[in-house]
Amino acid sequence: MVGRISLDVLRSRQARPEASYDDRLPALVVTVDAGPAPDDDVALADSVGLALLVVLESLGPSERLAFVLHDLFAVSFDEIGKILGRSTAAAKMLASRARRKVQTAEHPAAGGREQREVVQAFLAAARDGDFEGLLRVLDPEVKLTADLSHGVVVVLGATEVAAGAQSRMAAGLAVRGRAVLVNGLPGYVAWREDGAPLSVMAFTITGGRITDIAIVADPAKLAAIDLPQPE
Repeated sequence: MVGRISLDVLRSRQARPEASYDDRLPALVVTVDAGPAPDDDVALADSVGLALLVVLESLGPSERLAFVLHDLFAVSFDEIGKILGRSTAAAKMLASRARRKVQTAEHPAAGGREQREVVQAFLAAARDGDFEGLLRVLDPEVKLTADLSHGVVVVLGATEVAAGAQSRMAAGLAVRGRAVLVNGLPGYVAWREDGAPLSVMAFTITGGRITDIAIVADPAKLAAIDLPQPE
């Protein structure tokens, strides 16, 4: 019964895809980044978990249900076939196809020393107004999603993201900042002079370049996030 309900929900979302910000980004969990240490294992687990969710989103409803039920919950293909209204062989094929997609998908690397260096290079280049330096650490197809007080803004492409990063740093609103982990990924929290939080940034890095930046700068949403104290 749960499988059939889940399948109906997945098919409904495909027919009427939601476009809310909450569907694009998970709730942000911000923790102190203690640097390369055993906590990197936690960052690895979190980032791999998030990557798996992204990969699962790319699967069709039937593929996703067959893969999750069989590979994660050991449900037999006979039972999966009954849920899907398919033969046992067809259920096996769906799970196999989904498994190949998951195994071959490129996952973002976990938060570690190299990722921290990439984020630090991005922040330094933005502070210095080094446009070329920004382009060196940004993937050409980087996506920036910013949750602002007036709505969600999406910026695509290294040139546009680099230009925006320069202008934000030039405004000089942030006076203090701290490296953090955001959902296990390298991140950064900035505060205003009066101690009010200005923004939370989370970076996804693949192959030594930033492929995705998520920014929360909406004061109402920042107030709902448990943030560390400024250093």
